Parts: sequence; structure tokens; C-alpha cells
Amino acid sequence: MALTASLRVSKLTDMEVHLKPETESRLQKLAATTGRAPDDLVEDAMAGYLAELAQVRTMLDGRYDEVKSGRIEPMDGEEAFNRLRRKSQDRRHP
Repeated sequence: MALTASLRVSKLTDMEVHLKPETESRLQKLAATTGRAPDDLVEDAMAGYLAELAQVRTMLDGRYDEVKSGRIEPMDGEEAFNRLRRKSQDRRHP
């Protein structure tokens, strides 16, 4: 019987990504234009996407906590859109 827990380290290996032909073509053109490898462009895009997704998730969790605790009141979706429309109109016609 082991007294310590074994650590399992997850390691990602090469991954195959299937793209639509149009996306593949755009990726190849961008790679040729920038002189960067398509793999590097995909890596950068995924890293940025995942960072943004984590940021949005954190913001949504915070908002949910504020609603759940009663610090802020939820607003009806239609009312929220009406407020945005009014703000937009007010900016265009001061």
C-alpha cells in the first residue's frame, strides 16, 4: 500500500484539427503572408480564445454570484434591450 498519491500529469500530444476548406485556405494564405507556420497561428488563436473564454466565464460567475446574493437585481431581457436602444438614440440625438 502506497503512502503517497501518485501524480498523474496530463500531457497533450500533437492534435489533429479538421478545418473547413475555406478556413484551411484562409489559414494557409495568412501563414504565407506573415511567414509564420500554420501550426503557430492555430496555437496562438486557440490560446487567445481560451484566455478570452476564461475571462468571460469569470465575469459570468461573478455576475451570477451578485444576483444570487441579492447585491443586484436581475433585469428582464426586453427591458435591457429597450434601455440600450434609448441610450443609442440619446447619443445620436442629444
